[in-house]
Amino acid sequence: MQKLQKPFVILAAGALLYMAHRAYGWPGLAAAGGGLMMWLLLHVTRLMTVLKRAANQPIGHVGSAVMLNAKLRPGVTLMHVTAQTRSLGERLSEEGIEPEVYRWTDNGHSSVTAEFQGGKLQRWKLDRPATE
Repeated sequence: MQKLQKPFVILAAGALLYMAHRAYGWPGLAAAGGGLMMWLLLHVTRLMTVLKRAANQPIGHVGSAVMLNAKLRPGVTLMHVTAQTRSLGERLSEEGIEPEVYRWTDNGHSSVTAEFQGGKLQRWKLDRPATE
């Protein structure tokens, strides 16, 4: 499904532009192009906002690993998890190797280790330090 998503979006945008031109001519093409550009700019703005917030935190730090564990759901994107934690994860896997593995640790040394396959969360594990 992941491999078909990007070509599908491009084909859908092309079909929208084509239908807008067929129905309304050049003004329709301009309106549909403007709408697509606004959609693209909204996504870029959200990405930049998430990354700006994450830049102000140490890599791999989260306020509460237990709360992060409770909020995670299968299939969410790495950007969504980064937005939740407001921190980039500490990369545990090699660059370019699937699955990508990241870890977030809190002040109490509890940590959440998450595996992403194709940019989507597949599984995660909460590790808590042993209590004495």
